[in-house]
This record gives sequence, C-alpha cells and structure tokens, in this order.
Amino acid sequence: MGKIFRYLWESKGAVLGIILLLIIQAFCDLSLPQYTSDIVDVGIQQGGVEHVAMEEMRPETYEGILLFMEEEDTALFEDSYEQNAEGNYERVARDKDTLGKLDASMSMPLLILSALSQSDGMDLDTVRQMLASGMTTKEEIMKMAGTQVENLGDMSDSILQQSAVLAVQQEYKALGLDLSRYQTNYLLVTGAKMLGITLLMSASAVLAGLMASFTSAKVGRDLRSRIFQKVVSFSHAELDQFSTASLITRSTNDIQQIQMVCVLLLRMVLYAPILGIGGVIRVASTKTGMGWIIGLAVGTIMVLVAVLVGVAMPKFKVMQTLVDKLNLVSREILTGVPVIRAFSREKHEEERFARANRDLMRTQLFTNRVMTVMMPAMMLIMNGITVLIVWMGAKGIDMGNLQVGDMMAFITYTMQIVMSFLMLTMISVMLPRAGVAANRIDEVLRVEPMIRDKEETMDDAKGDWKGVVSFGAVSLRYAGGDGDALSHVQVTAEPGKTTAIIGSTGCGKSTLLHLIPRFYDVTGGRITIDGVDIRDLSQHKLRSLLGFVPQKGVLFSGTIASNIKFAGEGVSDGQMVEAAKIAQAEEFILKKEETYESPIAQGGTNVSGGQKQRLSIARAIARQPRVFLFDDSFSALDYKTDAALRRALSEKVKDATVIIVAQRISTILHADQILVLDEGRIVGQGTHEELLKTCGTYQEIARSQLSEAELNRSPKKAGTVPPEEAAEGSRSPGEAEAESRSPGGAEDLTAAEGGADHE
Repeated sequence: MGKIFRYLWESKGAVLGIILLLIIQAFCDLSLPQYTSDIVDVGIQQGGVEHVAMEEMRPETYEGILLFMEEEDTALFEDSYEQNAEGNYERVARDKDTLGKLDASMSMPLLILSALSQSDGMDLDTVRQMLASGMTTKEEIMKMAGTQVENLGDMSDSILQQSAVLAVQQEYKALGLDLSRYQTNYLLVTGAKMLGITLLMSASAVLAGLMASFTSAKVGRDLRSRIFQKVVSFSHAELDQFSTASLITRSTNDIQQIQMVCVLLLRMVLYAPILGIGGVIRVASTKTGMGWIIGLAVGTIMVLVAVLVGVAMPKFKVMQTLVDKLNLVSREILTGVPVIRAFSREKHEEERFARANRDLMRTQLFTNRVMTVMMPAMMLIMNGITVLIVWMGAKGIDMGNLQVGDMMAFITYTMQIVMSFLMLTMISVMLPRAGVAANRIDEVLRVEPMIRDKEETMDDAKGDWKGVVSFGAVSLRYAGGDGDALSHVQVTAEPGKTTAIIGSTGCGKSTLLHLIPRFYDVTGGRITIDGVDIRDLSQHKLRSLLGFVPQKGVLFSGTIASNIKFAGEGVSDGQMVEAAKIAQAEEFILKKEETYESPIAQGGTNVSGGQKQRLSIARAIARQPRVFLFDDSFSALDYKTDAALRRALSEKVKDATVIIVAQRISTILHADQILVLDEGRIVGQGTHEELLKTCGTYQEIARSQLSEAELNRSPKKAGTVPPEEAAEGSRSPGEAEAESRSPGGAEDLTAAEGGADHE
C-alpha cells in the first residue's frame, strides 16, 4: 500500500485539493442530520420556536424573568435585550454561544411564570411584594406554583428548554404573532438551508470525483510510461528475468488495478475517516449517552474485516500469478496456431488452456465467495445497531432524557460512521490485489539495467569513425551460468571487408554478434571500435554507428516507408528508395498499389518472410552505418535474391565493416575472413579455401552442405561452369551460389535464373 500512496503523492497538489473538497462534502453530509432533527424537534414539536430566548417580549414578562433568574445570569440577560418604541423588549444578541446561555438561564424563570399564571390568587405584583417584604423566598414561591415546576430540576437541559418553549409560544401569541405562519417560515427556511447544503455537497462530490479520476488516470499513465521506459532500457539479461506475457500483464492489468484503487482511495478511503471522525464528534455533541453502541459497531466491523482479509489475502497473490500463466498460455496458443493445426494438437492445447482458465476461475470463486459474506454481515450489523439505538432511544424518550429528533440524528450519525467503515471494508476487497500488483510493478521498476552509460563518455573521441571492430580476448558468462558461453575470442573486422561467423546451432554465433551493440556486456576482455572501448561510448552513439539486422525480421505497424525510415529521423525519401533497391525490395514494393505507403500490419503479418527480411535489411542500409551486423539475415531469401542483394550490398558498403552470422556456407563463401565457432571458442579462422584445408569443424559443415564437386572446386574456378549446365538445372543450390560470384567478389553474377523467395 505504501507504494500506491507514493505514486499518489507525486500528484500531491491534486490530492490536497481533493482532501479539501472531501472535507467540505463531509461537513455538508454531517450537517443534514442536525437540520432533520431541528425540523422534527423545533419545526414540528416546538412550532418553529427555536430558542427560549424570545425575539420579543412584553415588559411584565421581562420583569418576571429577571425576578426569578439567578443573579449571575442577570447581567447577560439585561445586555441581550433592549426596549423598543412600543415598550416591548427586543433581543439584540445573535451569536450562537450567547443564545445557548440565554436559553439555559431563561428556561426555569419562564416555567415558573407560566405556572404562576395558572395559579389562583398569585400574580406577578403579589409575588414581587412578597419577595420585597421578606415574607417568602423564590423556593417557596416555586412550591406554591405547583408540584410540576418543583420536579423540573430532574429534567435534562434539552427537555427543560423544550418545556419552556410552550411558555414562549404563549408569549408570542399574547404579542399577536401568527404562530402557524411562524412555524411555516421556520420550516421553509430550514428546508432551503438543507437544499443549499445538499447542492454544495453534490458539487463538492462531483468535483472531487473528477479530480480523483484525473489523478488516478495520471498515475496509470505515468506508471505505464515508466514501465515502458524501463523495459526499453533493459538489456537481454534483464529481459530474461521476466516473460513477455508477464510484462504485458504488469503494464496493463496490474496498472489498471492500481488505477482503479487510486480512484477509490481518493474518493472513499480518504472520505471515510473524515466522515467517521466527524460523525463521532457530532454524536458526542448530542449527549444521548449511547456512544457505547458506536464502539460496539466499530469493533464488530473491524473483527469481521480482519478475518475476511486474512483469509482472502493469500489467494489474491496466487490470483495474479494465475493471470500471468493464463496470458502466457493464451499468447503461446495464438502465436502458434499454424503449428498446432499442422500437428493436430488442438485438443491438447484446448485442455491446456482450460486447465489454466479453470485454476484462475477456482481462485476467483474462492475470493468472491469469501467477500460475498462481507455485505450481508455488514447489513446485519447495521440493522442490528439501528434496532439497538431505537430500543435504547425509546427508553430515553420515555424517561424524558432524549428527544425524538435527537434520536433520529443519532441513528443517522451512527449509520454514517458505520458506512465509513463499510466503505473501508469494500476497498479492502481490492487493496490486497492492488498491493500485489504494486509489488509486481515495483519489481520491474527496481531492476537496474546491467548495461548503463558511464557518466563521462568518449562519444567525441573520433571525428570520423571508420568502423574497425576488434575483439580482445572476449569472454561472456550468463548470470547463473555454469561456464562461459564465449571464451577468449580474439578477432578484428576491418572496413571494406566481410567477416563471417559460422558454426553449429548453439555455439554462440548470435551471442558474439549481440555483444557489439551491447545487448550483453562482456565478462572478460573488451570490444573496441576504432580503438575505443564500446563501454566508453554512450549506447546511443554506439548504436548510431551500427546497422543491425536480426535473425527474425521485425516490422512495426505502419507503412513500408515508416518501417524503412525507422532507421533514423534523418532518412530522406531518396535514401529510402536507394536502400530498398539494394535490399532487392523495390520489386515487390512497386507491385503494390500504394507502393511505399502500403500498410504493414502488426508484426508484418501481411508480408512474406523474405519480404520482411528484405525490408529489415533496407532499414539497416538506410541508416548508412559504419558497421553492418547481419544475424543470419539471408535465411529466408532464395539464392538468386541472396546473390543479387549481396552484390548490390558489396558495392554500397565497400567502405563499411560487414559482419555476417550464417548457417549456410554459400552465403559466406567469398567472405574475407570466416570465423568457425564451436562451444563458444574460435576453432578456425581464415578464408573458405584455407578452412577447408585446416579446420575439421568447417570441413564437417561444408560436407553437410556442399557436394563433392563443390568441395573439390575452389571459388576461383566456380565461374567456369558452362551456362548450359546451369540451364539444365543440374546444379545444387550450393553450386548455383558458388557460380554466382567471380574471384573479385559479386561482379560476374551468373545465377540470374534463381528461384522464388523461401518465404
């Protein structure tokens, strides 16, 4: 949870604004029950008379109250009233504290006056004379006024004031006021206040909701951006820690979970304590003596939530792992549909998917069943608390210690407090899963790329880079590996020359090539370009010198032009067209209706394998690098296209360094130097002819791919094969490739009649 709050704190200005709006909303929400209580107690029961401190009274009433009032209260009473032109006394005090004190001090004198007015032979003048002569005391007069007044001291202040209101109504009636209209005015004014508060509360809630949605969307956007930037910065070593399916789940499903929880945190989790604390303060002010009921309700809810979350939390962690597994299975099945159909394994894959789907469903059902207990339990607690309040409140009303409106307000406040905990409980259903999601995202964000730029680089060490690539006793061991994947590789690739790498599957050919752009970093030795260690260059500068074509052609959704110009911002249309010509891609591009603006589907699924490979090669050529890296990039091309492409390439890149990883010898037959790898070590180095004489591993590869005639015929004699022999189609693919070059390179190409792309 701390991680989620840390994400939210990045938008602290908006969060503070939301908290302010929630305080306003809670204030309004907590004010409404009191107005409802006032309507019942004051508007209905008291006829709209809100205070014992009358707005206006007759002189005799003023004198009577002053006569029976405690001495310490007389000064406040006299200061609060002034005599008007008609001789009556008007109240000038308006503040709430003063009115409360007046209500408390005037209640008993008013009740005594009311009782005296109903007694035979007792009037105010008589009482005044008796008190002045010392014949009696106030206490004796109270007894003379009747036993009802004598018992008023046992009542609560609120009930005492409510009883005094009857005397106030009689006074207003004596002054000629219309009590029905007075009551109606009070109800209308109070209703208007409630309407205004409701509108303010609604506006605050809507605005807080909008800001919460915006803030959570911003959190989701920032997290997706940070995840993407982090993953893009990963080397192959970091990417090996997470599966593609897991990274997709973390950047979509997990962030979505956090985004949803952020909305609830800002709208409910922040609002609940504000509402709950405010409700407790309001309840304390009602003085009902039923505060223990709230403690009982809160304690019961906390125990329920703790039990449910404790049972469900472990399953939420398992659920995210199962979502990863389901995504992985789905991705494998969808990408492998052709293979699945070819081997009639549909039933097996359906069962595999159903198993992963069923495991996730069972976990979700368990957590949902646990959490479904929560709502009925909460409603049971709320209804039980309501019944308990009504029961205890009815006793208080019967004893005269509580008013009906106060009991209604107490019920409302209690429900608000319980609802605040209910909101926290509802969010607790999602918090465990969001906490797991936050941890999974944090796992990615905390990974520090092993390959990083130095603080001070040597990007400006050379004004004109030539592209001399040198491996100096290079070794590589994967993290957690038992042995070296590459051992003591020592070789130099020079501009204007082609260096080829060949060997059995898994011998480290592609790994060796991937060291140059720093997809991995060497664990021993060093790699230099023009004498500068590649680790002393920034990754951006290093890769700007390279033109990399991966083994599997990768295209992006867009157009042919956008994919070729993906090489860099400065690629012009002319460079794009030239690169397409060299890569032998122009032929099929011009056949398309929209030529270079023809759409490319995601992953290049709407072009063939050979076309995809040629576009990848064109992209590298358009970059105009100093070093070309071809990772078995001609495997999907037919021999004719392969030969034509390499001939055009040799003319274009005669000043660049070319390093080729290949599986077939015919592709690298005329390389200036060929490296033969076996289990990560160079076991042979030289030209084709030299390796046929000196390298046993190369001889084995050659015998598996070339005929005896080709093995016995050197490349310098390859051009002597009669054209009519080629026309008869008697040549093997290796022979056709051998004949496609002259001793000088690719100038005397004779394999113009090659077949179609192997796509």
